[in-house]
Amino acid sequence: MKKEASPQAVPVSAISDAADVAKPLVGHARVQGYLHTLDGSPGVYRMLDSEARVLYVGKARNLRKRVSNYANPNGHTGRILRMISETAEMMFLTTRTETEALLLEQNLIKQLKPKYNVLLRDDKSFANIFVSAEHDFPPVKKHRGRKGAKGNYYGPFASASSVNRTLNQLQKVFLLRDCTDATFEGRTRPCLQYQIKRCSAPCVGLVSKSDYAQLVSDAERFLQGKSTNVQTTLAAEMAAASEALEFERAAALRDRIKALTQVQQNQGINPRGVAEADIVALHMEGGQACVQVFFIRANQNWGNRDFYPRVGLDISPAEALQAFLGQFYDNKQPPKQVILSHDIEDKDLMTEALSQRAERRVEVLIPQRGEKYELVVNASRNARESLARKMSETAAQSKLLAGVAEAFDLPATPKRIEVYDNSHISGTNAVGGMIVSGPEGFIKSQYRKFNIKDTEITPGDDFGMMKEVLSRRFKRLLKEDPERTSGTWPDLLLIDGGAGQVSAVREIMTEYGVGDIPMVGVAKGVDRDHGKEEFHRTGKRPMALRHNDPVLYFIQRMRDEVHRFAIGTHRAKRSKAFSATPLDDVPGVGAARKRALLAHFGSAKAVSRAGLSDLKAVEGISGAMAETLYDFFHEKG
Repeated sequence: MKKEASPQAVPVSAISDAADVAKPLVGHARVQGYLHTLDGSPGVYRMLDSEARVLYVGKARNLRKRVSNYANPNGHTGRILRMISETAEMMFLTTRTETEALLLEQNLIKQLKPKYNVLLRDDKSFANIFVSAEHDFPPVKKHRGRKGAKGNYYGPFASASSVNRTLNQLQKVFLLRDCTDATFEGRTRPCLQYQIKRCSAPCVGLVSKSDYAQLVSDAERFLQGKSTNVQTTLAAEMAAASEALEFERAAALRDRIKALTQVQQNQGINPRGVAEADIVALHMEGGQACVQVFFIRANQNWGNRDFYPRVGLDISPAEALQAFLGQFYDNKQPPKQVILSHDIEDKDLMTEALSQRAERRVEVLIPQRGEKYELVVNASRNARESLARKMSETAAQSKLLAGVAEAFDLPATPKRIEVYDNSHISGTNAVGGMIVSGPEGFIKSQYRKFNIKDTEITPGDDFGMMKEVLSRRFKRLLKEDPERTSGTWPDLLLIDGGAGQVSAVREIMTEYGVGDIPMVGVAKGVDRDHGKEEFHRTGKRPMALRHNDPVLYFIQRMRDEVHRFAIGTHRAKRSKAFSATPLDDVPGVGAARKRALLAHFGSAKAVSRAGLSDLKAVEGISGAMAETLYDFFHEKG
């Protein structure tokens, strides 16, 4: 999706001269001092504390009027009063319209993550199904991220399982390939997908270009919600094939119709009167919130996702839902309709902002009856149940974290535990992995991988690898947040290993001046049985937990998770190394040129030995590119 251009904002002097506003002033008096610098323009304001940390980002139709409200000490909720009392500075940016202010406000909230704003914490991109327009026999595949390639995109799908389920249906019904272009070009006989009737084998010419194009067209009609028309067409083709005594083709068409019928039966819950919409339902309880989003595209339910925005006890549903919508659609294409469970504060303004982002009309609806209302009721029930599960899990997690603090004599219950492990095979493709756990469970957005770079480390030296990983981690933390105020500093380190690893890590922590952070090494017991782990701490004897202690199971889960993450990262690196060729290092040689060269010469080694005239003979390789290739290999040789 095309990124929304930043509004043409005109900055207004935000920080008054020292003669006008005394530095020590904070709170209402400090806010009052900005009124003489403002007019009635629309815009965005930021409230900052004494250390220049952003407390709140807001938008206003009239900046002077909005700020004057903050200058008045009466009529505010407890949250707003606390925010005002911490305000030491304000910054302002005027915009041409209030819609631009709304878009800019949500963009800044996502970037700055202010303390007092409603904040959408999980904002991963959604997967789409992509059908390329740049191949004679395009595959149908999952796509996530920027839509840069030429072709058609269908989505969004709420989860990888939703995409995979739909791709599975497409393969059964339309027999489209899902292999990579390199695999496709290298096939000499049909693969297993053809044998189990999930591909038409275009790689070996078992389907013509025109027939495959028709299959692709039918699949796209299915993704557009026109599966009934597809079924009618297939039935007509089957009848014609039978009349022409083409019984094998008729049988194949019959199988496709049967598969399509099964798909339609499974989709019986899909709405008939809603072609394209997002169903957004909010449930709030105990100062927490869950938003369920159901994606309806082409009259089909393409899955749902739950979100848990950061709210407070004095946040209203209207304020929470409006903040969620602004941040959720900041980098996503809005559908034709956004159907809500609650009204929002500025419905008309949000409608205009979403329409501007989509570059077409978007409706924001709060239905009271009918099919749309039933969809909202269903989404609201899911939101309520999801929040109940989340609150239960959070309570259990809090007990486990308190148990960890008690088991290891920590000064306070940890809010962020970082767990480290290494993975390698005889020192090759070595990587370090870090996972993070907190009050809400594993925080996967905070996971980090470390490619071991130190060539002086002896292959297989786990101590040396762990030292490098922790050195890089603390060096970055000290650079980015030396005051430890951002919440990214760990309250506890768990290291996979015994006394040796603990000693190696302690050296690094002492070197960087962070020896106050508690650290525990987790090692298998004498007989290396799962459940008999020993825990090592600096200056203390090894200890163990009861075999059935919930804290022990919790630590095992964290250790297993870091094992999984580190091993997965190592395998990905090793797989990439296996498929790498010297051509990857040649400037200007991308995937297409690499395929052309390998198809022409058979191997990267043959390319490196080729003469200049031979290189120029390869289709897609210009004279200048041929000279670059020739010079690259001869200079290296």
